[in-house]
Amino acid sequence: MTLIRPASEVPGTGGPERRRAGAGRAVAVLVLVTLGALTPLLGPSAALHGTGEAAAPGAGGIALLRTVLFAALCVPVGEVFADRLAGRVPGAPAEAPRRWAPYAAAAGFLAALGLACVVATGNLVPHSLAEIDVGGLYRSYEGRLALLEVDAFAVAGLCALSRRPGTQVWPLAAVVVAEALRAHPPAEHGASTGAALTLVHLLCAALWVGGLLRVLRTLGRWRDGAAGAALLGRYARVAAVLLAAITATGVWSSLRRMPADTVLDQLTTTAYGRTLLGKVLLVAVVAVLALCARIRLRRAADPLSACSPARAEVVALGSAVAVSGVLTALPLPIRWG
Repeated sequence: MTLIRPASEVPGTGGPERRRAGAGRAVAVLVLVTLGALTPLLGPSAALHGTGEAAAPGAGGIALLRTVLFAALCVPVGEVFADRLAGRVPGAPAEAPRRWAPYAAAAGFLAALGLACVVATGNLVPHSLAEIDVGGLYRSYEGRLALLEVDAFAVAGLCALSRRPGTQVWPLAAVVVAEALRAHPPAEHGASTGAALTLVHLLCAALWVGGLLRVLRTLGRWRDGAAGAALLGRYARVAAVLLAAITATGVWSSLRRMPADTVLDQLTTTAYGRTLLGKVLLVAVVAVLALCARIRLRRAADPLSACSPARAEVVALGSAVAVSGVLTALPLPIRWG
């Protein structure tokens, strides 16, 4: 006599509830990715509306490429960071989620290549290959930084596929340095200070965003609730320091570009200020969600119930990354007075 087991009991298959849950997650991810793409594409024109400022050619596309580059940086940095935290948890399970670093490196490589093409045409969107002056990249400061980012993502991808994926921290560090230097060229007043602030801000943001994503994915594989709560607690303690560093460097950088006596006006009358205000509000939401997760982690009967606000925190952080991409494509604020 042959017994037919339900689909939910057959290895490799799932019951109707599991399939519906999987489909729901897929739809949610698709919606979030779509919104994440629309934010940088439409953000510059929305922020510039009514300000009288002129947008750079292809600002939406540049913002999208910069958003992809930032996200591609966050994922592998967060994986290295979170995996080290997980390795320090006593009795941590051996299971770990699949690494997304190789895919992130590929996305970062393509985004950096697209941005390099823009730089090679004099910061204009190229309409044909003939317009791209590759040799010109080596002769300009911004061009050399763009090439460095392209090469760094290529090397990071190779490191991620190697037997020692931790070595990708070095090319990723090169991307962070290149972005900090790009944002503050030598001709800018106090360029070294601005670059240092941007470097710390970007590195801490990558650790926060990518680290939380990796921690939540790791908890999805672990079945040991005590180990999961310990990992989330370790991350929460580091995240508090990262938030403080991000806030301090963000405020300092903003005051360097918008003097204190002009901030309130420029937050509402300039595209950069409006977008910065939106980012500040998003970070405030993230801070509240992080606090809720921390309270649940400490006081709830099930510490892993903190994963619910933490998932919402990841979504809000992803939105902040997209808004950061928009900021890089907008004209810098005017230093009045």
